[in-house]
Amino acid sequence: MMAMPLAAMAQNVWEKPKEESSEKTAKVVKVKENKDEKYLRGAVPIVNGDVCWTLDVDVPGKSAQEIYDKMFKTLTDLTKSEGQLEGSAVSLVNKQDHIIVASVREWLLFSSNFISLDRTKFYYTLVARCSDGHLNMTMDRISYKYEEERNKQVYKAEEWISDDNAVNKKNTKLYRGSAKFRRKTIDRKDQIFETVKNVLKN
Repeated sequence: MMAMPLAAMAQNVWEKPKEESSEKTAKVVKVKENKDEKYLRGAVPIVNGDVCWTLDVDVPGKSAQEIYDKMFKTLTDLTKSEGQLEGSAVSLVNKQDHIIVASVREWLLFSSNFISLDRTKFYYTLVARCSDGHLNMTMDRISYKYEEERNKQVYKAEEWISDDNAVNKKNTKLYRGSAKFRRKTIDRKDQIFETVKNVLKN
């Protein structure tokens, strides 16, 4: 009978331990992808107050003249391609210093379907500076003529697609009015620079 309280106490205190899972379930947090991430702050560089993109490409084994010849053909072909406007041309060359200037005037297409066509006249300058084993090319002097029949204003890139004028302060989205201009300009720049790099590989 003296052992009975101890037995009762033992029954109240002792219990079977619970097995803990060796693998803890991780909480999955889905981060919403920002489709405009590529176009946010830093995507449009300002150099000396002007929007200006620069491409530097090493071209081992090629002379300045060889690079010049390739670039002259590439820029000539560009200014004669589909969608170019009157006045688009290789406008200046310096054969001695191997420099080529192309004044490009073309249509920049935003959207097109069977009931509407949204596009702007797009002006910019490409300058190719060729040296032994290297190409330096810039894209600047960018402007737009949009809906000329209703609006005679010329939009300069510095006032329209720069970070301060096109991206919100939180750097999460583009402002509605200039968003399509910024996206399509960056896409066109990427397309041109990629074409040039591929040409110089051959």
